[in-house]
Amino acid sequence: MEMLSWGLDGATLRQTLASISPYIVGLVVFFFLKEQFSYLKRKGPLPGPHIIVPFLGSSIPMILNPTEFWARLAKRAESSGLGFSADFLMGRFILFIRSTELSHKIFANVRPDAFHLIGHPFGKKLFGEHNMIYMFDQAHKDLRGRIAPNFTLKALATYTAIQQKVILSHLKQWVEISNGSKPISLRILCRDMNLETSQTVFAGPYLSKEAREQFNKDYNLFNVGLMSLPFDLPGFAFRKARLAVSRLVHTLAGCTKESKSRMLSGEEPICLADFWMQDTVREIAEAEAAGKPMPPQTADEEIGGHLFDFLFAAQDASTSSLCWAVSLLESHPDVLQKVRAEVSALWTPDSGEPISAEKLRQMRYTEAVAREVVRYRPPATMVPHIAGEPFQLTDWYTIPKGTIVFPSVYESSFQGFPEPDRFDPDRFSEDRQEDWVYKRFFLAFGAGAHQCVGQRYAINHLMLFIALFVSLIDFKRENSDDRDEITYMPTIVPKDGCTVYLSQRCAKFPSF
Repeated sequence: MEMLSWGLDGATLRQTLASISPYIVGLVVFFFLKEQFSYLKRKGPLPGPHIIVPFLGSSIPMILNPTEFWARLAKRAESSGLGFSADFLMGRFILFIRSTELSHKIFANVRPDAFHLIGHPFGKKLFGEHNMIYMFDQAHKDLRGRIAPNFTLKALATYTAIQQKVILSHLKQWVEISNGSKPISLRILCRDMNLETSQTVFAGPYLSKEAREQFNKDYNLFNVGLMSLPFDLPGFAFRKARLAVSRLVHTLAGCTKESKSRMLSGEEPICLADFWMQDTVREIAEAEAAGKPMPPQTADEEIGGHLFDFLFAAQDASTSSLCWAVSLLESHPDVLQKVRAEVSALWTPDSGEPISAEKLRQMRYTEAVAREVVRYRPPATMVPHIAGEPFQLTDWYTIPKGTIVFPSVYESSFQGFPEPDRFDPDRFSEDRQEDWVYKRFFLAFGAGAHQCVGQRYAINHLMLFIALFVSLIDFKRENSDDRDEITYMPTIVPKDGCTVYLSQRCAKFPSF
């Protein structure tokens, strides 16, 4: 009887499914057509695909080969003569902006009723609420004012010594691994070095060994989540990344609390958190004395979120620049020779001292090389924004509300400049000063109100790495046909991960 009952139930179920299947098919077709028409209406006359996969759009091609995907959008924007093109990703209509003038228009209109900087298509959910890229107007200005003491000459000089110690320790390890005969990929090694540098410069003594180990694991989860589909469900990389960010922010909030206590005791700052907290504890003390509420943007968790923002900005972008610096110096021996000559005239490994901030400022050609690396291979190739309201981009096209807009820093770097496809550090010399003459096209650090506040720190880090690397190490790239092709990880790096043979160049590694 049970078998018969099941069979009858099964037959009934099949009949029911057969009767409603036309409605299901109709609903799917309706959804497909509705999304198609909506996309085509927003796209208008712009170049882009005419038919889209429901919800996913071009997400799978973008994830499988982001280099080819973004190059295709850039080509459409250029060949059409319009300067921008359209596509569809994960239920979102997107615009790719190639035109430098239109990119400036986006950067200049970051405000609640125009564009919101998001850093990632699903960044607010991933990075958390306490992140300065989501701030506007006076609150954003106030925070940048509080951040200013973190990048004074005194602060940068303090960081310079820390940076060199970390860089030196990693260079020694790299040489031991390679020993002139074993090729090693620098991408992961540079990433690990940068993570330790950021931890030490930003949080100083407030991260224990155990905290650093967990920090490294969580940051790796975050990195994986950045490149994954944004499914915020248990077991998915995006969910793991979001939870990892929460832990990272909480850890940095603890560092903030310890730094406040240390600054209250009157000790000298030894890391970025200390320079930040010097003024913060004074503000809090003044408010408490006057019986006023705690000043905004001074809570530990908020500052922890902003410190994570700093760490994220300094981490992958710097990894990209270090890899390209090695790649470009190896392929341009004349540039390498000039850098080595400049550095050796100011500092030698047997001096027993790190490169001072004053000597670093005298390395003008090395700085020109660093800036040309960043121009030629800008690490953050695009800066995603979302249109909070409809925005009149041109006389004939209005960006619909909710559109994710990608101004391309990379494409701007190859416009305006004379011979932009040529790696030429002399363009930033005192004679040519192309960084000023063509500064509208030099968007590696952004533009407008959200221009990178730590760009001097970033250039210093790249300069220090270059100076130490070329002075202490002989290096040679491993040959491969596609070694210098661009790949996204998530910032751009050489396709081979910058695989090199390393050997010790100096008689003895310095110790400082």
